[in-house]
Amino acid sequence: MRSLLFAMALLICGSAIQAQSIRSRANNAINQATGGNSNQNKGGKLSNDEIVSGLREALTIGSNNAAGKAAVRDGFFKNPLIRIPFPKEARVVETKARQIGMGSQVDRFVMTLNRAAEEASKEAAPVFVNAVKTMSITDGINILRGGDNAATTYLRGRTTGELTNRFSPIVKRAIQKVELTRFWNPIITAYNRLPGVKKQNPDLDRYVTERTLEGLFTLIGQEEAKIRKDPAAQVTNLLKKVFGSLL
Repeated sequence: MRSLLFAMALLICGSAIQAQSIRSRANNAINQATGGNSNQNKGGKLSNDEIVSGLREALTIGSNNAAGKAAVRDGFFKNPLIRIPFPKEARVVETKARQIGMGSQVDRFVMTLNRAAEEASKEAAPVFVNAVKTMSITDGINILRGGDNAATTYLRGRTTGELTNRFSPIVKRAIQKVELTRFWNPIITAYNRLPGVKKQNPDLDRYVTERTLEGLFTLIGQEEAKIRKDPAAQVTNLLKKVFGSLL
């Protein structure tokens, strides 16, 4: 009996020591980059202010680069990662329209959807930049130690609602500029005249807004991963200091 109790005591002690060791290694990993909780930059450690500033700078550069790639002609239309398809909830419209010989009109409409997103992306960067100004120190440390797209995930999670509201008028102007409804109206009108079909009327403004933001977030995520991993993409001294410590 005593031997059993002794063995159990050893097992409990060993587990406690192992858990303490794991916590110690985790804390050391964070402290290596941040220098603990201090706001001072001692011995080359990163201060909290540097972490937040570096992440804001990364997202600013990433947003500008992403918007620049998306805003060119075919930036959406010929990029399979972000190309906007016919609205999913209205796929039955696309199928019927092609069946009645309106395939070319459908193709032109899809292209114009993407043209609207490309046009809207020209005004996107400042919207994203303004959205990162309230990043906290805690957010910054968590993002720094996160995955390749932790900053993008933070931006998406904290700002999608606000960005949607601010981005909607931008998309509306873009839709008007590329005359999207001129290509949509003949398709939906012909479909709704077919006997026995359920009439469709998707909200194109909302659809283009959501898909444009989704595409931009995808591109920003690519830019963030590049900044984290590729020294050549760390184009400022601050980025080199913040993200170079992770390489």
